[in-house]
Amino acid sequence: MTTEVLFWIIIAIIVVEYILQFITNYFNARHFQDELPEEVEDVFDEKEYLKSQAYKKTYHRFGMLTGAFNLLLILALLFFDGFAFLDDWVRLHFENEILISLSFFGILFFANDIIQLPFSYYATFIIEEKFGFNQTTKTTFVVDKLKSWLLLIVVGGGVLAILQWFYLSFPTDFWWIAWLFISAFSLVMNLFYAQLIVPLFNKQTPLENGSLKAKIEEYAKAVDFKIQHIFVIDGSKRSTKANAYFSGFGKQKRITLYDTLINDLNEEEVVAVLAHEVGHYKHKHIIYNLILSSLLTGITLFLLSLMINQPIFSEALNANQPSFHIGLLVFGFLYGPISTLTGVLMNLLSRKFEYQADDYAKDTYQASHLINSLKTLSKKSLSNLTPHAWNVFLNYSHPPLKDRIKNLLN
Repeated sequence: MTTEVLFWIIIAIIVVEYILQFITNYFNARHFQDELPEEVEDVFDEKEYLKSQAYKKTYHRFGMLTGAFNLLLILALLFFDGFAFLDDWVRLHFENEILISLSFFGILFFANDIIQLPFSYYATFIIEEKFGFNQTTKTTFVVDKLKSWLLLIVVGGGVLAILQWFYLSFPTDFWWIAWLFISAFSLVMNLFYAQLIVPLFNKQTPLENGSLKAKIEEYAKAVDFKIQHIFVIDGSKRSTKANAYFSGFGKQKRITLYDTLINDLNEEEVVAVLAHEVGHYKHKHIIYNLILSSLLTGITLFLLSLMINQPIFSEALNANQPSFHIGLLVFGFLYGPISTLTGVLMNLLSRKFEYQADDYAKDTYQASHLINSLKTLSKKSLSNLTPHAWNVFLNYSHPPLKDRIKNLLN
């Protein structure tokens, strides 16, 4: 294979992925005004449904704009040797290979993030504000961004530096040593994410004693679920949208409820949402996801180890010499189709897990309460209740609401 052929393969992958998502979004948008299915026809009244349609159309147009912009940006970098230019520039200032790679990816990330800032600002303070969701202040927006950057420098930069050190020190054994490290890192993050990362952005407080906590504890006892940590997170400081999630396992497991969830649902509906999350735990979904993610990481790193040092990679981008960062960048482009395929498969499995968690909530609590909670949350967030099947297949980690309700009613 020549460098020119490889270059055009990269271009083709990027363009085809964009076209695939463009077509998916186009057909999905054609269903925005469909008549609501029987299972969800009571979610919106006529005025609310028109509002939800306007919300979906607004984000569709916004997504088309940002998608086209990002495509042109990446193509410009490829056609005008932007990556080669940056590689030459960082080599003028650093000699250490790890520092060169950190600088290369750091400049790319921060430059892109700064370019994307107007889009992020518009989504938060124009679109979300217009439809009544935004609670983020401009101060919070800026502070969140600065914290995210700091976190990326410390954690992201640290992980990248360690991986490259493995590559330079153990070239033949790089992939499996890196695999062990990333697997261990992922396990630690899953166990302690809520304690280490979440507090940087949100305040978490234990759920106060009262009827809601009593009902949760009563349910947990009934299903033999040892519950030690129930926290309420101040999601309302950024958005009116509600959520709940389960993290960790063993002694580190905890349930986190958004304050907006508690405000939007009655106590029985909150317990039903909790029952769904307990269902994930009882079915060991967190462990299965960790194992599958680890296996995918191992396969990816093995493929990377076979390809990263190929001179043709750097030549395809007109870089002057092979390097870890150029090899990683080109591999990332070439891995796109595999990533899309594995993403579809993981979403398929995730949707199956969601049905299982719903079934658990139905069997151990009441299906009606979970149905009501799902309808309320969809209403509050102006969810798309008529998604195109192809969009669901490609992008949905959760089944559409109508399908979840059908399953709960069976």
